[in-house]
Amino acid sequence: MQQRAINVVLTGVTGTALAGMLVAGVAAASDDSAPQKQFLPQQAVAAQQHKADRNRTATSAEKAESGKAESKAKDKSSAKDGKRDEGEPKALLSGKTTSSYFWDDGSGVNGDTGAPAGGKPMQKGLFASPSWPMHTKVRVSYHGRTKTGFVGDRGPGEPSQRGVMLDLDTYTFRYLLDGEKPDSKYDAGSGEGHLKGVKWEVLSWGSGAGKKGKPQPFGS
Repeated sequence: MQQRAINVVLTGVTGTALAGMLVAGVAAASDDSAPQKQFLPQQAVAAQQHKADRNRTATSAEKAESGKAESKAKDKSSAKDGKRDEGEPKALLSGKTTSSYFWDDGSGVNGDTGAPAGGKPMQKGLFASPSWPMHTKVRVSYHGRTKTGFVGDRGPGEPSQRGVMLDLDTYTFRYLLDGEKPDSKYDAGSGEGHLKGVKWEVLSWGSGAGKKGKPQPFGS
């Protein structure tokens, strides 16, 4: 009887101890996991914040680079608009006129019986002016096409009295008209005998006989 009572007491004590240990274990497990549950979300938030900061920094850098590129492009464009390309001479005098064409090589074709008055043989880029000094350098432009030549002959004759102040060689005339080549050096092959509104620019005055300034009709 006494032994059984002792066993009951021991069983109760053991059960109580085991129950206490289980409660303590659960509490300990709860305490160990709590910091992890709190730490992991904070770590994720910090990582997301760091990524957002990096994205903002990258975006700011891209905007800054884009702004620099646009600024450089504007500066380059402004410089180009305000300054001629290097090597391109500046015009001393300019204007517009109606132009005809010719090819005078002394062959007698189309009534041309003499060589150019400037002393140089007929060639592409040799123009005739009624008044400018021989060997004056001239740039001509028409509808976006441009050629540079020199005054090597006198002409046109009577047409200059009617405002035709520049005779172009056949090849230059046809190129300005449509960018093509003439049928022959004596015939532009275009059906056009004159080009109205040709822009001329005197780049340098020649040392030969003639008058500087605005073109004057032949014989004036």
